[in-house]
Amino acid sequence: MGEFVRLEVADGVGTIRLDRPKMNAISIQVQDELREAAAEAAERDDVKAVVLYGGERVFAAGNDVKEMATMSHIDMVKRSGPLQAAVTAVARIPKPVVAAVTGYALGGGCELALAADVRFVADNAVLGQPEVLLGIIPGAGGTQRLGRLVGPSRAKDIIFTGRFVKAEEALAIGMVDRVLPADRVYDEAVAWATQFSGAASYAIRAAKECVDRGLETDLETGLEIERQQFAALFATEDRATGMRSFVEDGPGKAVFRGR
Repeated sequence: MGEFVRLEVADGVGTIRLDRPKMNAISIQVQDELREAAAEAAERDDVKAVVLYGGERVFAAGNDVKEMATMSHIDMVKRSGPLQAAVTAVARIPKPVVAAVTGYALGGGCELALAADVRFVADNAVLGQPEVLLGIIPGAGGTQRLGRLVGPSRAKDIIFTGRFVKAEEALAIGMVDRVLPADRVYDEAVAWATQFSGAASYAIRAAKECVDRGLETDLETGLEIERQQFAALFATEDRATGMRSFVEDGPGKAVFRGR
């Protein structure tokens, strides 16, 4: 467990909790602890799905600008890889990941939310990539993941202007998936994640890999990725269990063991 990032596990759901008062600024230490928490969540068999959460007040208001302001070009050449790796580690958790966003998710905080599979946000949430206002660009995936999510022209508008995107607009353009009262965001995210506690874990993992890797390539290659993953699942115990249960008892009644 890190000083500012911890993984809390209950009923098959792992919550990666950012807790660096007062705005959850993402420092070098937070980046390193995020990467470690993501790796632990990926490895633990008792974690079936993950919630990213910054607390009731704020998700994460961005990277630590005071820390970055002291860094030279050489410093950032060395640090830009680990910076991206922290967010990429979250994106590559081979399980369903939901970001529960309250308050601000800006800059690096927005990039962290974009790394989740789905985003549940409070009706008072504010998202954005305001890095251009600092004379830089998003450096932890924002220029890549935002465009894939909302399309290139909308992503360029948000990134070029550095403007803030409020919850309702974010929902309308597909940047987030659900808008809720602030006091319900975390509970709804946990409820979404909990549905996977008894799921066929390797099937979920394969589906996530097919979608994510398929977006990075052409259709023919994507179909080949899908074909290989589809065939591979016939080696799992859950596939045999699921099909036997369907034949004998009807759909939706299988009890999976994640094997």
